[in-house]
Amino acid sequence: MSSPDSIRGRAVVVQPGRGPSYWQPVPANGHADPALFPGSTGFDGLSMGFQSIAPGGRIREHSHGEQVELQICFRGRGRVVVDGNTHALVPGTACLLGYDVKHEIINEGAGDLVMLWVVTPPGLERFFEAIGRPRAAGQAPPAPFERPTDVVAIERALGMNDTVRS
Repeated sequence: MSSPDSIRGRAVVVQPGRGPSYWQPVPANGHADPALFPGSTGFDGLSMGFQSIAPGGRIREHSHGEQVELQICFRGRGRVVVDGNTHALVPGTACLLGYDVKHEIINEGAGDLVMLWVVTPPGLERFFEAIGRPRAAGQAPPAPFERPTDVVAIERALGMNDTVRS
């Protein structure tokens, strides 16, 4: 755990395209861009980044057993299903997802659905890296690819609960 003195007076500014980025497997496709995380900030209390979900893509239903997640719709349109209840996602929609809250995000728009996420404790950035492929800014998307066969073990190691295997 970071001590208060380890981050007192510390500031980190990450410009777009300057942090890591990972292409994501089906069904989300798109890419995840961690921006602030322990490795970039020296603070182990949270991580933050963006996830771009391709048109027609979705983040399958899951929950975080050991993490609390905040999500804000930054760009695009779609819906979020939270414990079976459907809500519109438009720019500015904010979600608090506590421990064990099942959630799924669906892109229903013609362009990318971009979500800003904050998770505490951190770990989501490591999940995106573990299941994704490195992405360079401006790079054309790869052909859709499958999640790793050990995705459930990866999720459990990083505080997530897999609830649906589709």
